[in-house]
Amino acid sequence: MSRTAASRAAIAPFYVMEVMKAAGERERAGGEVLHLEVGQPSTPAPAAVLDAAAIVLRQDPLRYTDALGTAALRDRIARWYLERYELTVDPARVAVTSGASGACVLGLLAAFEVGDRVAVAAPGYPCYRNMLTAFGATPVDIEVDASTRFQLTPELLAREAERGGPLAGVVVASPSNPTGTMLGAAELEALAAHCASADLRLVSDEIYHGITYDEPAATALAFDPDAIVVSSFSKYFSMTGWRLGWMVVPPALVEPIERLAQNLTVAPPTLAQLAGIAAFDSVAELDGHVARYAANRSVLLDGLSAMGFDRVAPADGAFYAWVDISEVSDDAEALCGTWLAELGVAATPGIDFDPARGHHFVRFSFCGADDEIAEAVRRLGGWMANRR
Repeated sequence: MSRTAASRAAIAPFYVMEVMKAAGERERAGGEVLHLEVGQPSTPAPAAVLDAAAIVLRQDPLRYTDALGTAALRDRIARWYLERYELTVDPARVAVTSGASGACVLGLLAAFEVGDRVAVAAPGYPCYRNMLTAFGATPVDIEVDASTRFQLTPELLAREAERGGPLAGVVVASPSNPTGTMLGAAELEALAAHCASADLRLVSDEIYHGITYDEPAATALAFDPDAIVVSSFSKYFSMTGWRLGWMVVPPALVEPIERLAQNLTVAPPTLAQLAGIAAFDSVAELDGHVARYAANRSVLLDGLSAMGFDRVAPADGAFYAWVDISEVSDDAEALCGTWLAELGVAATPGIDFDPARGHHFVRFSFCGADDEIAEAVRRLGGWMANRR
């Protein structure tokens, strides 16, 4: 008798990767693709990081580091919180990880028991839901919409606990993927206060910090020193493929997370760690990328509005537009397939982010090259005009 996969592996795909695969197949067949499907900066790592990496490759044997990362990088991350948020963070509470995904794996495993009910926003990043499921916890989708700016609130959490039973924790993201909306400082403080009073573990995904267009993003650490805060070098620091992230965790979780890291990953990537320290001194270069995202954002949002797509989540930060396409189609997956086949424009159907309502939404990423965004808007506009 052949053995099947364990039940914990029966999770949904991360659909954006499926879209990327389809786009790649089109490119390998000689077709052109304008990539608005994936949140991956088109820019390389900062120049200082590339220079540091070249030196490291020549001079360092690249052995394992400590499971939680090098002391130098942990110290530099802690100093970043002082520079950016005027918060003092003990470097001992910093865990360097293999990307923010690695941080989520370690953090969620350390924070929640099998069977724990953990609230996540819908729409929201699908891997929270899928990881929790694989780890034996129970993700609880709480539907959010324009009335709460697509973010969770204390009222929604309290209502879910009363309706469905006690929650063990909540995962929030500000700026959010896929909506780009943010929790203001007052809203984040209120959410942290609710979590403290209800004995909920607060996990705050802050990987898009640095990419905001009006106000800077607030960190959960300002309101809850025991929050688990996840961040990454992939987005603002433009180092997606270097697979480097970090967490700031409460003291009680440092050793458990270290033991998990020792056994699950041994250590984060050494080259990325040694070179990545230079990223924190590359702010002028990185803020230049954010200025380009802002320009792309204007081109995309103006273009969508001209096409008649007028229900778009406020893109306060990150580099996504979450668009209601229900007046055009009730099947976002089919619509995105049509756009890829007919226009060479790759976009992500909303089912990735909201299994119940996502068939009415599409997520566009605008972190690519500016000419690519402009051309995609032109093609989509022409398609919409012909449809009329």
